[in-house]
Order: sequence, then structure tokens, then C-alpha cells
Amino acid sequence: MARKKIENVRNVTCVGAGPIGGGWTAHFLGRGYDVTCYMHDPAEEDALRRLLDTAWKCLEQIGLADGASLDRLTCTSDLAEAVAHADFVQESVPENIDIKQALYEKLGGLVPDDVIIASSTSGLSMTDIQARCATPERTVVAHPFNPPYLLPLVEMVGGEKSSAGALTWAAEFYTYTGKAPLIMTKEVPGFVATRIQEAVWREALHMVENGEATPEQIDIAMVNGPGPRWAFGGPFMTYHIGGGEGGMAYCLDQFGPALKLPWTRLEAPELTKDLRDNLVNDSENRATGRTFSDLSEERDAGLVAVAQAWNKIGKLP
Repeated sequence: MARKKIENVRNVTCVGAGPIGGGWTAHFLGRGYDVTCYMHDPAEEDALRRLLDTAWKCLEQIGLADGASLDRLTCTSDLAEAVAHADFVQESVPENIDIKQALYEKLGGLVPDDVIIASSTSGLSMTDIQARCATPERTVVAHPFNPPYLLPLVEMVGGEKSSAGALTWAAEFYTYTGKAPLIMTKEVPGFVATRIQEAVWREALHMVENGEATPEQIDIAMVNGPGPRWAFGGPFMTYHIGGGEGGMAYCLDQFGPALKLPWTRLEAPELTKDLRDNLVNDSENRATGRTFSDLSEERDAGLVAVAQAWNKIGKLP
């Protein structure tokens, strides 16, 4: 199947207007595309516009593409109309396999044959999602990290019926739009980043449950230690650099035996009411006086600074 040249893509359709779909909409608008956003309920548009206003402030600081404008957004609740002229489709509907399969059954016949359909799913497999789609070969997973308009990672993988060409084209397109696609070797629940994130999360819960650290102490440790280092090197390059002239070999030889020490607990702790209440109370106490919008703006301001630092360095790990 001959596909449109990436530099000739003009129209992107985002199916779904929630936080992820809205985040993708902001990203593509910021890169200068005409974006059509499909939403099941027209009442969702007000929330989408508010999200875009917040995102746009960040995108202006990072740098908008020539011609980028919020005026290039069209909203509709007619799915056929939304995808009729699409050059690329980004799907971000709720994580429900029945909803996904029913949608892809429709999209398979509505979306022009040469157009890729990418799913933002964070937990479902493309093999399952594409089961009822008449054109599964052009469907792929493209899982972003939230918010999609600031974080560059897109974890990608095809399903059993996806074509390698579709995955390659989509990855090249994301790169062209300023993203950092990671093509996985095979379908794995949780992909790469989420699995690593969950391992850290489980260990943090154990420490809280056992009275070894408070949620606030763990956040302080991460923000002021591993977080900044990992933002520029990841865990492996961080260890390689930490080994000095000896690099990774020195680290493994010197600290390898510590891997056998019972420092971490891979099994998740029981989420008891006490543990839940501890986490909720701590979070609410630290957020006192700040609304969700306030917290989101603070988070985004920090991510903008990181993005600007990435741009200054000129490369990622």
C-alpha cells in the first residue's frame, strides 16, 4: 500500500477528546497541522478548549511550528466526517476492549485505505483491538506519556495482523512531528516505560506500608536524585557514567553482588484501607490550596524547562 509522503501530511484526526486525546490534539496543532477532533458528546468541547488553552501556553514557550494555530481545530461528533479527509488517525477512546473493537470495526471502513490508525492504548494489545477491523494491517499501538504535548515518548508496537511498513511509517511520522518513538520487538503488557515506572511505584508503596518512608520523603528523594539524572541518561547510561573511566563494567563488577541483597520487593503490597488513606491524605495535604489546574500548570512549567534543556543539549539518550 502506497502511503502519503510524511512531509505532505496535512490533516490529522484525533478520535477522543479526553486528557490524552486532547493532549495529542494540542501536540499536532502545535506542529502546524489541521486537526479534526472527534468526540462522542459535543458537550466535551468546552473541556477540550480549556485543556488546549493550558497546553498552548507551554507550546509557545517550547516553540510552535510555522502556521500553528488553535484556529486550525475542527470539532465534530460525526465519525465519518471526522476521518473523511484524514492523513493520519490518532485514537484515544476509553480503555475498554469492547468500545475499542467496535470503533475499529467502523474505522476500518471509514478511514481512507492508505491512512494509518494509531491507538494511544496504555494496556490493551493491538492484536485484540484490531480483531474486528477489516483493515488491521494499518493499525498500530502508539502509547504516549502524559501530557502528550510535552513528553516526547511514544511506545509503539503492532498486532499480529499489523504490517511492518505501517509501524515504520508511523514511527517516522512521529519523529517528524518532534516525538521520540520507541518501536518494541513484541507486544508486552505495560510496554517498557510503564513497567519500569510500576516497579518503582511498587517499591515506594512497600516503603510507605512498612513505615520506612513517607510519600513526601519518597517524592523528595526522586525529584532531587534519580529523576533529574534519568531525564538525561536513563538508568543504564547513568550507571555507565557512574562507573567513571571503567564505565558499566566497573559498576557491574563493583556493585553486582548488591543485586542479591533484599533491597527491593517486586510483589505489590496489599492495597489496604490504611495504606490507601495514608497516600490520599498525604497527597491532599500537600496539595492544599491548589486546584487541579494549579497543579497541572506547575507540572507543565517544570516539563517545559526540561524540554528546553533537551533542546539546548540537542540530543536525547
